[in-house]
Amino acid sequence: MEVISNNKTATNTAELVVKADAKEFETALNGAYQRRRKNIQIPGFRKGKATRKMIEARYGDTFFYEDAVNDIYQKVVADAIEDQKLEVVDIPDTKVDDISKEEGITFIVTLTTKPDVNISGYKGLKVDKIVKTITDADVDAEVERVRNSNARIVDVTDRPAQKGDTVVFDFEGFVDGEAFEGGKGEKFNLELGSGRFIPGFEEQIEGKSIGEDFDVNVTFPEDYNAKELAGKAAVFKCKIHEIKGKELADLDDEFAKDVSEFDTLDEYKADVKKNLQEHADQHAKSDLDNTISEELAKLVEGEIPDAMIKNRVNDMLREWEYRNRYMGVTIKDYLNYTGLTMEKFRETFKEPAITQVKLRLGLEKIAALENLEASAEEIEDQYKELAEQYKKDISNVKELISEKSIRQDIVVGKAFDLVRDSAEVTEKDSAAETENKE
Repeated sequence: MEVISNNKTATNTAELVVKADAKEFETALNGAYQRRRKNIQIPGFRKGKATRKMIEARYGDTFFYEDAVNDIYQKVVADAIEDQKLEVVDIPDTKVDDISKEEGITFIVTLTTKPDVNISGYKGLKVDKIVKTITDADVDAEVERVRNSNARIVDVTDRPAQKGDTVVFDFEGFVDGEAFEGGKGEKFNLELGSGRFIPGFEEQIEGKSIGEDFDVNVTFPEDYNAKELAGKAAVFKCKIHEIKGKELADLDDEFAKDVSEFDTLDEYKADVKKNLQEHADQHAKSDLDNTISEELAKLVEGEIPDAMIKNRVNDMLREWEYRNRYMGVTIKDYLNYTGLTMEKFRETFKEPAITQVKLRLGLEKIAALENLEASAEEIEDQYKELAEQYKKDISNVKELISEKSIRQDIVVGKAFDLVRDSAEVTEKDSAAETENKE
């Protein structure tokens, strides 16, 4: 491989002229022949027995060119990029400029390169940290939630349905007097107050009794996912078969023993408060990191290639599908449910993708400006952590993830720690912030 030229043709764009010599091309041609020979038959020879010269004589000298070019291209271009120490984010175009057995192959490769951004003012960022102090009311609400989740379900026959009950009922919906698809259910279980049905539906079931026939009148929201129903008035004919209520335990020491490892209600509540505060503190820390990230991204100056944004959106789509795999929800399912096009769905990720790309570039620049480095011990520890996380042998992890990638992640993490540690953080109580907004 020989790099003939390396020219910057525009911002974040380079053009490489790369040559694979005749020997490299011959090796690739022979490789293509060895792979394809078993499927080629020439009159007078059994399939797979014809020599390369015979095949080229019959079908032309260029018969194996396309396969050989495809084989050699990836390695030649990768070697050229490494030779020129380029950081490439996309290869939008490649063409063969010259090709012959005597001279080899010359590629003209258009590359999109990682931008060299500028960043300043990253030390001493002024940011707010919204903190929450857990109150007795918060504790009571959590205890009540646990109490409800542990309630005994009982059949109710002596009163109408009320909020918190689960009703077993039949329903059928009509728009303009016509039944519509998906608007019918039998022996359906619905907890009143859960918000599972469209606004106004569940409230109209409250006060109704077993065996009673009644109508529920609602209007579908304008943004309802079934567009043919959006904004339409509907009547649901309903009948309740069963009402199931909750029998709550008394809030006493016995309740505490049943739902926790503690002997008294006071001890249980103290533990609930501690856990809620730890969760609130972690949430505040996470929100602070997000705020710092957003402010840091705003400081990044430079022209970001569209390819980097596109690549990050693609990554985020894969991450979205990975997160939802346990619920069996694919992107196709989600698009069908919401009525979104793939283009519109991708658009929802664009702004976060821009922020994340800018943040990463900014942190890499800070790491360079601050001469941050990763030690061999830190790199090894990171490999061990990944091996434990993915339950793989560390040697397998090292094959999958390059040391360069690990080193870069470590220094980027150090750069973020530097920014966070130097930030001027003002703590604000969440309750006060809510009052101010109101």
